[in-house]
Amino acid sequence: MKLHWSPRSPFVRKVAILLQETGLDHRVTRVRSVAAIATPNPALMQDNPLSQIPALVLDDGQALYDSPVICEYLDSLHDGARFFPAAGPARWTALRRQALADGMLAILLIWRQERMKTRAQQLPEWLAAFAVKIGASLDRLEQEAPSLAQDGFDIGHVSVGCMLSYLDYRFADMDWRTSHPGLAAWHAVFAQRPAVAATVPDDAGA
Repeated sequence: MKLHWSPRSPFVRKVAILLQETGLDHRVTRVRSVAAIATPNPALMQDNPLSQIPALVLDDGQALYDSPVICEYLDSLHDGARFFPAAGPARWTALRRQALADGMLAILLIWRQERMKTRAQQLPEWLAAFAVKIGASLDRLEQEAPSLAQDGFDIGHVSVGCMLSYLDYRFADMDWRTSHPGLAAWHAVFAQRPAVAATVPDDAGA
């Protein structure tokens, strides 16, 4: 299989963690692919017309995207404990947490683009809205911190952990831990997992 990836993408990191956790890493060939919002990548678009990563090309040539689809496909290829619970409340909790974390990442990516503009180009109402949404989402996750610590380790945990790590990586000025101690404690444990430590963002390359 071929994986379009970047060392900095939090969505790619979800896939990379799952590959490590499931022992499937050796089955994937990584292709370094730049996916810039304003610059479509023709080579990447041959496999994903959205010009987004991650994109996984299967051995039969079929392409899968985005990270939730790729992760669920990978979860079907191993014999260990499932990262996507099959049914019942556990499944909907895992999928809801994944959706919340992925939604937060989508906001954070746009927020970062806005913050990189000159002050004259920035839209203050956008910046304020992003801050409100991310703050409310962190508050909701803080309420869930006890159950996050007790619910094992599934795609919801992977997604939330990658999102919090991206906050640290790209929004180092945001002191989210002080007001979310339960979530901070959970993330400290998350960061110690071998698969997580092995996929820390790499500053090499664009």
